[in-house]
Amino acid sequence: MSFSLRNKSAILFDMDGVLYDSMPNHSKAWSQAMEKFGMYMSPHDVYMNEGATGHDTVVRISLRDRGYEATPSEIDDIYNYKASLFRSMPEARVMPGALEVFRKAAAAGLKILIVTGSGQKNLIERVQRDFEGYITRERMVTAFEVTRGKPYPDPYLKGLSIAGVSAGEAVVVENAPLGIRAGVAAGIDTIAVNTGPLEDEILQAEGPVMLMHSMQEFADRFETLL
Repeated sequence: MSFSLRNKSAILFDMDGVLYDSMPNHSKAWSQAMEKFGMYMSPHDVYMNEGATGHDTVVRISLRDRGYEATPSEIDDIYNYKASLFRSMPEARVMPGALEVFRKAAAAGLKILIVTGSGQKNLIERVQRDFEGYITRERMVTAFEVTRGKPYPDPYLKGLSIAGVSAGEAVVVENAPLGIRAGVAAGIDTIAVNTGPLEDEILQAEGPVMLMHSMQEFADRFETLL
């Protein structure tokens, strides 16, 4: 299937694993937090659940490991502990090529938004500094803006509303199965960028229009997609 950015007006980026190499930190934090509360989350589990809100992730793992849904107070305790672990870890680097993609997207006249399931306030604040001139808080959809996170289409539908464009005028850039599923469910052409340990086939099964292996590859190929 051929894909072009020529008729697109907006590009909606996931954050973790797309703009930041932050997934290894998330993986360690989730694993340690779940162990403390008597559950288990492998790196594979973390990447397969990436994109979901913290609430949904805790609910899903609790049902799997304990056979019942975590209480609201448990969910808060687990996620807050996970968040504190994440904040204590070394700062994740900006993904190589990400700023170059932003520069090229802006030069092509594309509106740029971030759509993330994250509720990590430090990372949400940091992205506005690292991508200053391209991103403001008003152009972000986070865990605080939606009730249903990825894989539901709600976050990307919210992004379309903010951008003022239709699904056909937008493109999504995602690195996670649940995120790709959300973009596709919203009717948006979705590019998979596989920056993690999952097999390409797992991402391709969710229906992206194309798959790349780094943001640098996306930057290098950007002009050919216009």
